[in-house]
Amino acid sequence: MSYQDLMTIEELADYLRVTKRTVYDWLKKEKIPALKIVGQWRFQKDKIDEWLEAALVGAKP
Repeated sequence: MSYQDLMTIEELADYLRVTKRTVYDWLKKEKIPALKIVGQWRFQKDKIDEWLEAALVGAKP
């Protein structure tokens, strides 16, 4: 893992095209892979991509 691969809440919201409020809701419900570093949430892009892929596979009929 590289520190350049870590996204902030704002960057993740832009990446996923959702609001920051949605990201905070997912964090509260522990629905999204995240790291808390010195009191700030960070997200690994590769883990987010895996999470998205799993959600897409699970959503297929």
